[in-house]
Amino acid sequence: MMQDNLKQLEAAYEIIKNNKLIEIDEKKNDIEILRHAKRLVRVSLPIVMDNGSIRVFEGYRVQYNDARGPFKGGLRYHPEVDEDEVTSLAFWMAIKCAVADIPMGGGKGGIIVNPKELSKTELEKLTRALARALAPVVGPLVDVPAPDVYTTPEMMSWFKDEYSKIVGVDSPAVITGKPLTDGGSKGRDKATGLGAVYALEAYLEKTDKKEITVAVQGFGNAGLHFAELSHPEWKIVAVSDSKSAIYNEAGLNIADLIKHKEETKSVVDFPGSKNVTNEELLALDVDVLVPAALNSVITEKNWENIKAKTIVEIANGPIALPESKKLADKGIVIIPDVLANSGGVVVSYFEWRQNLDKESWETDDVNAKLKDKIRSAFAAIWDAKEKHNLDLRTAAYVLAVARILEAEQKRN
Repeated sequence: MMQDNLKQLEAAYEIIKNNKLIEIDEKKNDIEILRHAKRLVRVSLPIVMDNGSIRVFEGYRVQYNDARGPFKGGLRYHPEVDEDEVTSLAFWMAIKCAVADIPMGGGKGGIIVNPKELSKTELEKLTRALARALAPVVGPLVDVPAPDVYTTPEMMSWFKDEYSKIVGVDSPAVITGKPLTDGGSKGRDKATGLGAVYALEAYLEKTDKKEITVAVQGFGNAGLHFAELSHPEWKIVAVSDSKSAIYNEAGLNIADLIKHKEETKSVVDFPGSKNVTNEELLALDVDVLVPAALNSVITEKNWENIKAKTIVEIANGPIALPESKKLADKGIVIIPDVLANSGGVVVSYFEWRQNLDKESWETDDVNAKLKDKIRSAFAAIWDAKEKHNLDLRTAAYVLAVARILEAEQKRN
């Protein structure tokens, strides 16, 4: 994963340098800083299990870059967590925060564990042990974690509580994604999906299209909320989950589909639709395809089947890098993940800001601020795209890398 990130970093840097977008002293070689994570923390977490045995869990926290502000990024609990993945995602977070123009850097962490195999008591012990292990290197103005794969708002509260005990003062701003009752932000649960809606709206304003057909690959939290909050003129004709996909050319009733999924735990066999495969969904002739589930779902094996005119990447890295270029060369517009799914981190920043200022914003206020951030980010990316004849992904990286390098120059 990290190799792909470095390729995008180098490509962006060449464009910045060749077009003199910022002042660069090549002797200083500022870009070398961005080729490496600032800090990698490895932790070993001994836990007394429910049966009385002791088990030691391994984990990581990668703090990639903090030139623009405190490190920011999630904590994931997954059996396949490894150093390369966490480092790559920490780099991604630095880029994403710079794209959204929020004053935070990039971090990521994880524990090698299958949380489904642990009891709630064991998960709480594990999370509190992680907070104790990371306490020397996190803090409201240093590194602000958040939930990620298989971690929850309740776990964030455990982390905050344990950290607060260690430092001797209540510190809600040490972590985001908390429950509303413990300093969480209104609007956070739907922020990723809503941010993608705002990004697509901003793009469609550059075209003559208002009524569009959309296929959403992945009907989890982000994909579901994207579909739920979509414009009335947008016709959601297909969605999928981990079991299969459904399609209705006339459009799906999303409110009824959400009820169906709640009752049956799947979108399959939704009345009025036909079941199709995930690969068939990806190949539908729609205006917009929204990959909102896993990474690398569009690869060398299926990219030629894509018929959508626009792709909105809600998932992280749903298109393999070589195929992303091939699709862009083919004229398909890709609204990249570093913008399309940045709604979550933007509202996480809002939560952090509210905690520091001891404020609580209403949902409408949060959503309005989110819309402003996404639209402003899109406008800056579009401007870079037009000025330098780039695809949107490359333009986003150029914008982000330039902003980070400028921040590095100011502190060095």
